[in-house]
Amino acid sequence: MNRLSVAERAAILGMLVEGNSLRSCSRLADVSLNTVTKLLVDLGAACAKFHDEHVTDVRVRRLQADEIWCFVGAKAKNVTVEKKQEGWGDVWTWTGLDADTKLCVSYLVGGRDGGWAKEFMQDCARRIKGRVQITTDGHKAYLEAVEDAFGADVDYAQLQKIYGAPTDAEMRRYSPAKCIGADQKVVSGDPDPKHVSTSFVERHNLTMRMGMRRFTPLTNGFSKKIENHAAMVAIHAVYYNFGRIHKTLRITPAMTAGLSDHFWGLEEIVMMADSYALAPVKRGPYKKRIQVA
Repeated sequence: MNRLSVAERAAILGMLVEGNSLRSCSRLADVSLNTVTKLLVDLGAACAKFHDEHVTDVRVRRLQADEIWCFVGAKAKNVTVEKKQEGWGDVWTWTGLDADTKLCVSYLVGGRDGGWAKEFMQDCARRIKGRVQITTDGHKAYLEAVEDAFGADVDYAQLQKIYGAPTDAEMRRYSPAKCIGADQKVVSGDPDPKHVSTSFVERHNLTMRMGMRRFTPLTNGFSKKIENHAAMVAIHAVYYNFGRIHKTLRITPAMTAGLSDHFWGLEEIVMMADSYALAPVKRGPYKKRIQVA
């Protein structure tokens, strides 16, 4: 079976994590679109497993949580019932970031209701050791989710931003109106007011939008399959934590958090994925082409 070399796969990985679409990767690497897609899926599965096993028992003092919107196939208002069953529509990626080490502690791709919030916060709780201060936005789903996952052993506050009424010019923009203030609300424990902030996790949201073509608005690079979307998020999380030098820290977040003792190059991430590779799945028969007379 023909297979790309480690160097060739690392080059494609570098394109993917720097915001290139699947088709642009295919053109630049001179390989088929199916080859890039298969590499995406295989790397995604390995990275998800690696993150699940290695980002654990992390000492986090201040956790910032947020959710970032995207869509698969089409926006929710344009999705048919049949396509909705295939995973099309609005998709939210929940992220939990350590404000000190900038480590992406947890992520979850799904909806935005209370069930998803509970699953996300429970995953955060099982990865963090010790008491933690948590800051989220004013999304009501966090209230029950944080209590359910951490109980009373948490200092939790919400930061609700207040936006002014948009002008006629601003209503034609895609960004929100101007922020004119923020309201802090202590939910439980005794959080330090100086560190009630979501600035770092919101900056991480920008990193995700810049590093993954699927998150870039007003393009046709959006995901067509929810599985591929989740795979790219998993790849980004491992690359961001282990293989991307943070400009402020000057080392990777994983090194700052004590989860790694060195910077991971792209080839090392590819070789790690090889060690986590699943058994190959036999492909089914190809559909015969229908010739039109």
